[in-house]
Amino acid sequence: MGLREQKKLQTRHAIHEAALALFLERGFDAVSVAEVAAAAQVSKMTVFNYFPTKEDLVLAPMEEQMNADAAEILGERRPGESIVAASRRAFLERLERRSPDTGLDDGQMLQDLLYLVRNTPSLMSRLYMIQVFAEERLAQLLEAEAPGDPRAPIVASQLTALWRRLQVMNTRRLVAGEAADDVYPDAVATANVGFDLLETGFGTYLTRADP
Repeated sequence: MGLREQKKLQTRHAIHEAALALFLERGFDAVSVAEVAAAAQVSKMTVFNYFPTKEDLVLAPMEEQMNADAAEILGERRPGESIVAASRRAFLERLERRSPDTGLDDGQMLQDLLYLVRNTPSLMSRLYMIQVFAEERLAQLLEAEAPGDPRAPIVASQLTALWRRLQVMNTRRLVAGEAADDVYPDAVATANVGFDLLETGFGTYLTRADP
């Protein structure tokens, strides 16, 4: 990476960090983009050059990571490994290291950020759209490997939904006051149940018993 690219990354990081500090201190709606620019010692136009919307100041890094993760998981499959198996392996590995995208990171900074998002309607709306676009991005990657296969978008939808639900279940327990290390065994077991369902299908789930 050249010096110019390094400088751009440093500037972007400084803007992001300045924005988060102000938002966490005063609330998202109470802080203007101009105030973020002043705190980062850049112009308002520079802020928008790096982050097209105010919501991007909080959520753009998450969106970029989600897109990168999809390509990484797909590209790092082992010989003979399905996308479901690769996703299971990736999720379990991230659970073990308490990665934020599993919902099992109980660090204070992340918990404060989640609180900010949950209590800001515009951020919640933006997060929903990020999840929609992430699902579409995964579908495109799968369709590129299997052109014309109608299963590709369905698999993308199910994988995205499972990952999101596991993340929410773990986050809820942390918000309730449990420690990540205490939640971890249940998180692993639940993740395996979820991926087992994707691998074997839902055909017999909740079959009504004979009267």
